[in-house]
Amino acid sequence: MKLRTKMFWTFLALILLPVLLMLVVLALITRFHLIEELSELTPPYQQMLLQLFIMIVLVLIVTAVILISWLNSQIIRPLSTLQKATQEIKSGNLDFQLEVTGKDEISDLCRAFEEMRVRLKQTAEEKMQYDQDSKVLISNISHDLKTPLTTIKGYCEGILDGVASSPEKIMKYVRTIYNKASDMQNLIEELTIYSKIDTNRIPYNFERINVKSYFSDCADELATELTARGAELNYSNYVPDDTEIIGDGEQLKRVINNIISNSLKYSDKKKTLIAMRLRDAGDEIRVEIEDNGRGIAAKDIPYIFDRFYRADASRGSSTGGSGIGLSIVKKIIDDHGGRIWATSKEGTGTIMHFQLRKYQEHTAEPEKAEEASAEENPKKRDGMRRRDAARQSRRGKTAGSAGRRMTEDEHNSDY
Repeated sequence: MKLRTKMFWTFLALILLPVLLMLVVLALITRFHLIEELSELTPPYQQMLLQLFIMIVLVLIVTAVILISWLNSQIIRPLSTLQKATQEIKSGNLDFQLEVTGKDEISDLCRAFEEMRVRLKQTAEEKMQYDQDSKVLISNISHDLKTPLTTIKGYCEGILDGVASSPEKIMKYVRTIYNKASDMQNLIEELTIYSKIDTNRIPYNFERINVKSYFSDCADELATELTARGAELNYSNYVPDDTEIIGDGEQLKRVINNIISNSLKYSDKKKTLIAMRLRDAGDEIRVEIEDNGRGIAAKDIPYIFDRFYRADASRGSSTGGSGIGLSIVKKIIDDHGGRIWATSKEGTGTIMHFQLRKYQEHTAEPEKAEEASAEENPKKRDGMRRRDAARQSRRGKTAGSAGRRMTEDEHNSDY
């Protein structure tokens, strides 16, 4: 039996039971001669009793109608709306909206149901996006593996069939095979990092790094590799020699390699020119990697660090690339407490900027002494932990606001 029917019979009983009880009481009074027979009462008294009986019945009916109407609007109608909402979810429709205005328990229930619907919709959209990303990733990987494998197979057949007859030609074929195998290795490493990004398990080994020596070594390695590919690297350092940062050298090198790999991949010039500059930015250092490629359209710049995003899909499919290189770059820089952005001009080139905080020597030594003393004082140790967490939060906010101001200034001054 539905709740509406139960309420109807309940209020019908609310009306009938008092009337029946009144009739029973009158019958008992008459039977035991507690008062004279009703027929012996004078007409005014009879009329008064009849009017009183009718008034009581009318009051009961009006009260029942008012209560039924109130409960219908406060309980039945919201429950009916909630039932319709459950049917919508059951049918797979998560786009409807449950309007809630009351402040009672049923309204709270409806609000909780609406929050559940919103979260279910978000989960469904995230799953759809994940499925779409997986399809794009599989498609990109298929293309990226097929292209170098075909090249390697072709050059190997050339060597086996004697097409490469001279040592110079054989060396050229072997070098091409090596380069294609290196591209496949880089792809596998990108996929490994990508899988760790989703689970936030990128391995880091943070340590103090001297900016001058580290980036100089990176530049030397890159210069040799770029020369072999017919490109040229210009390296400039405008940061003091004793400047240090806290970072993972291996992961920062991956950042630089991914950015330069993108520059080479999408270059439309006969000779690709890469410039890497280090600049002092107050409490941070800023690394700029510039190329002379085709550039990026202004409408695409906000999305280049999104996974699987390609500014030019047709060119992306022809040049290869998993579409996750720059998203990995952004993740690594974010985990270092830094910030990355791009400025570009179509037909001229692109500059990738990323900033990292300097290691502050004058604050490090007092903190070490404080940490040593805190080992013996648990309360002090807990206080230091809370202080470090608050400081990290403030640093993140400060770096974000400083980066936004620099983005506007440099976008106007770089070109």
